[in-house]
Amino acid sequence: MINRDLIRLKVVQIVYAYYQNGGKNLDTAEKELFFSLNKAYDLYNYLLLLMVEVTKYAEKRIIAGKNKLRPTPEELNPNMKFIENRFTAQLECNEQLRAFVENQKKTWSNDEEFVKSLFEDIQASDYYKDYMADPYRSYESDRELWRKLYKNFVFNNPKLDALLEEQSLYWNDDKEIVDTFVLKTIKRFDVKLGAKQPLLPEYKDEEDQEFARRLFRRTILNADYYRHLVMENTRNWNLDRIAFMDLIIMQIALAEILSFPNIPISVSLNEYVELAKLYSTPKSPSFINGMLDAIVNQLKKENKLTKN
Repeated sequence: MINRDLIRLKVVQIVYAYYQNGGKNLDTAEKELFFSLNKAYDLYNYLLLLMVEVTKYAEKRIIAGKNKLRPTPEELNPNMKFIENRFTAQLECNEQLRAFVENQKKTWSNDEEFVKSLFEDIQASDYYKDYMADPYRSYESDRELWRKLYKNFVFNNPKLDALLEEQSLYWNDDKEIVDTFVLKTIKRFDVKLGAKQPLLPEYKDEEDQEFARRLFRRTILNADYYRHLVMENTRNWNLDRIAFMDLIIMQIALAEILSFPNIPISVSLNEYVELAKLYSTPKSPSFINGMLDAIVNQLKKENKLTKN
């Protein structure tokens, strides 16, 4: 699940923090990098669990309605389609998600007010109303309902973003990327696999894990050389005149361009320009793009860079 977009984002955060803390301990900073990546995987599981918790809350509402002193006919004979959704039933019994709950002791039980609010927003939506009114039932329609609900009520939810930020500072910038993986997981679910449906792995392969380690270490260990390249192309500017975050982003970009021959230069340039949009000033993306392009051309002329 942890892809290179997320790895780059985390390396920017950790390298920046490393220098802010005085650049004292490389090994400690590397451990912090992998801890923060692990927390992103926790968020993935936690957001999957949210769909189960919303369904459980809806069931509690139905039970409470039936147990009222004078329940209405609708409360005595409720539409059970939402709480009998086969996708969320499969998700609830998923072996990997159950292991996450057991190992991390992580539930939504302390945030029932948010779960209640989310369910009420869902309940008022046309997606929910149309689904409940349709007598046709299938696993595919159950799964598709949750794909739509997640995309429209969880993907961009300021209340949820604030709640997650309170729980972990590591999740501040993770959610947008993690959301895409939750949606991908929903689409991949197959009723035939039951509780053994595989969730996305933490890393696609060892190569991505090594990418994170190598990118971080090369950024720090070769910092003087990368900053020298920047200085050569600043037209007599002092490094102090460059925004510190811009310098960090260019340093990491150069580490990637010079250390990973299989990654096209254009891919690296685009990725770090996008990160500048997220982390630096409005003028930073064009400045960083121009600087890196000049450095790449210089390295090619000097035969120090041969990839395209």
